Amino acid sequence: MKRITNIVVLLALCQFMTAQIAMNRPYVDDKLFHFGFQLGVNFASYGVTDSELPILNPLTGNTEIYHARVSSILPGFNVGFITDMRLCKYLNLRFCPGIQFTSRTLSYKTESGNPVEGTPGKYGSKIDVLAMPVYLPLYLKFSAAREGNYRPYVIAGGGVSFNVSRDRDKPVMMNLMDYFCEVGFGVDLYFQWFKFCPEITYRIGFANQLYPADGRMELAPQDAFYTNALSRLSNHCICLTFNFE
Repeated sequence: MKRITNIVVLLALCQFMTAQIAMNRPYVDDKLFHFGFQLGVNFASYGVTDSELPILNPLTGNTEIYHARVSSILPGFNVGFITDMRLCKYLNLRFCPGIQFTSRTLSYKTESGNPVEGTPGKYGSKIDVLAMPVYLPLYLKFSAAREGNYRPYVIAGGGVSFNVSRDRDKPVMMNLMDYFCEVGFGVDLYFQWFKFCPEITYRIGFANQLYPADGRMELAPQDAFYTNALSRLSNHCICLTFNFE
């Protein structure tokens, strides 16, 4: 009985202390519109589909089937802006345009498991693929009831992106446009002058990002097999974003 009494007293004390904490910006979520900006890091990869076709490597004279995978993912950087419209107490519509800087490395092997013998000293068995997509997403944000100075939420939506940095000198080049869906979760933390909102999202693209080798007159014959070994590349990305609103 004494233990139960102590637990009840402890819970009452916690509730009392929580009630004494000042609620920052109590009416900020009642605004019809509010704005902010985003900073974050991203970890981008590809869903890789091999062509499974025998391809001639002009350098070696061998015809083999090649397989590729993403062997290295370097953290990228993203920055964006926030336009938020309140639909009701628990639901907001958000438009968050921004730009990402991403880097991925494709590693190639023959069907027997040996590394590709590419152009000596230039590409070899690995290709670095850089991309700088401008993304235009629209989200629905579902928020829980506010407790003190924090409020968890989930977010879902989709949009389109445009790759504004395509290197035609590389043997693998990306298409211009992609469309995607995105889901995630985060928490609103209320401070005296602003809201700070850490957020984690997962994005998956649906369009094939691989630009075919047949449409690239500038691509050297000894490098075309890097693209011909592939059938499809689709974008996958995990983002850790810090929203300031």
